[in-house]
Amino acid sequence: MVNITINGEKLSVKEGTTILEAAKAVNIDIPHLCYLKDINEIGACRVCCVEVEGMEELVTACNTVCREGMVVKTNSPKARSSRRTNVALILADHDCQCATCSRGGNCTLSTLANDLGILDSRYIETTEYAEWKSDCPIVRNPAKCIKCMRCIQICDKVQGMNVWDLTGTGYRTTVGVAQNVKMEEAKCAYCGQCITHCPVGALREKNSLTELYDALADPEVVTMVQVAPAVRAAWGEGVGLEREEGSMGKMVAALREIGFDLVYDTVYTADLTIMEEGSEFIERFTHKDEYSWPMFTSCCPGWVRFAKLEYPQYVKNLSTAKSPQQMFGAMAKTLIAKKAGVDPKKVFSVSIMPCTAKKYECDVEQVNDAGEGQDVDLVLTTRELDRLIRADRIDMKNIKESPFDEIFGAGTGAGVIFGATGGVMEAALRSAYFLITGENPPVDAFKDVRGLDGWKEATFEVQGMPVRVAVASGLGNTRKLMEAIDKGEVEYDFVEIMACPGGCAGGGGQPIHEGEELAGIRGQHLYGLDQINELRFSHENPAVTLTYEEYLEKPNSHLAHELLHTELTEWDL
Repeated sequence: MVNITINGEKLSVKEGTTILEAAKAVNIDIPHLCYLKDINEIGACRVCCVEVEGMEELVTACNTVCREGMVVKTNSPKARSSRRTNVALILADHDCQCATCSRGGNCTLSTLANDLGILDSRYIETTEYAEWKSDCPIVRNPAKCIKCMRCIQICDKVQGMNVWDLTGTGYRTTVGVAQNVKMEEAKCAYCGQCITHCPVGALREKNSLTELYDALADPEVVTMVQVAPAVRAAWGEGVGLEREEGSMGKMVAALREIGFDLVYDTVYTADLTIMEEGSEFIERFTHKDEYSWPMFTSCCPGWVRFAKLEYPQYVKNLSTAKSPQQMFGAMAKTLIAKKAGVDPKKVFSVSIMPCTAKKYECDVEQVNDAGEGQDVDLVLTTRELDRLIRADRIDMKNIKESPFDEIFGAGTGAGVIFGATGGVMEAALRSAYFLITGENPPVDAFKDVRGLDGWKEATFEVQGMPVRVAVASGLGNTRKLMEAIDKGEVEYDFVEIMACPGGCAGGGGQPIHEGEELAGIRGQHLYGLDQINELRFSHENPAVTLTYEEYLEKPNSHLAHELLHTELTEWDL
């Protein structure tokens, strides 16, 4: 331990603790822009500079280690002057059109500048402007980039994708796509982690709200919306609700007030995915010699892109089952339209997802099989849903709850936990056990796949047969797992991969909170919803039962394959 003093407060901290961490331990907040613990500790922004007695120069708190007897002043006149100067210099190289920024009201730089009283610039503007392909799922505005390098570090160190890099020298230094290629040529999974870790609005998802408003205004269009499992754990964060207040009933009521005609739950097709994917796994598992191993889940488009770009030899191992989003899209313009009594040609199918890669997935030609254009016409992120609610000034505290539309709003706890890492695997094993044995397992028999560890593995017995499974979240962890499989160091039967750390709960389309990683908290909320759900097995979902009885006949039937499966080897990138 070392003894230090910060702003007159004496404390002892472990050797190796930085000034920033020590200050946080006694609730002293030192402003910063570039810092991300264990990921980006490079002192690039210089905003966290503090004064240390006996030292002529200021030091960066984020990467200066505490020493015995150190006396630190975080808000001395010298530190304040430096902080104001550094923020003013950053603003001189920043597009300050905050009114049209995706991070309006949630921007670390804007908040800091306002707090410091920097209301006009005394420096010549050097802002960089450049065009970006507007239909790319991830949009970068270089004029807003503050060169903090968070996007580079999160992409390199956590996701292992190396999409972003520094280019240029001196004041021309900026962030761009690595190797000087266009974004559409880069090996990007579109996971969106760069967006959620950017402190400003330099990175955002493709804006889909204008197209949505056009559809809502057209009296000839029937707007049908589905809501992904992980959205329920996070949507309230952006509209002023505590997690327990953000019920599905309130969200459904808000969607109706916004103007959607039909509101359904993607948990229905999460359960449908389990029936198709679980049946596919049993078919492969009982005919092992006919297939390559392991079998991988395929409901995460970020993972699918990663596999096709980095490990194409394993794409044949992925389940052919579509994601819940795309299964719902296929059903929306066939069975659901029929049961709702609407012309499928008039259906405008919208999904609300915690994910930016879903904006890519809905445009893939090979997933559109219902025969009425795109199966999913438009994808909104959780953040875009919150913008819709705020734009209409809906009183979410006092809104009267509303249920999903009948039949296809039904879902089980198994479908809900799709949003947490390990949830797809657990849900699949619950129903695979039933499909093999004819009886339900203990409901929490497969909980060993839960948790935030980046790479988890377990072995379960089903009728005396060992089933070896693995779960990975985050593409950096996925690469380690894939390398181990490729080298023959590990062997599995069934593997779940989610591109984002913590699964969809930590998706690139979820609300952004500076310095906070909420995937674990959101995931626990989903497991809590599973715990209190009356139905906890996908095969018990009455909407799924009706779907097979009235339309698809059985899992993996000919029609089910036409509508609910896809040839991933043929997907466009």
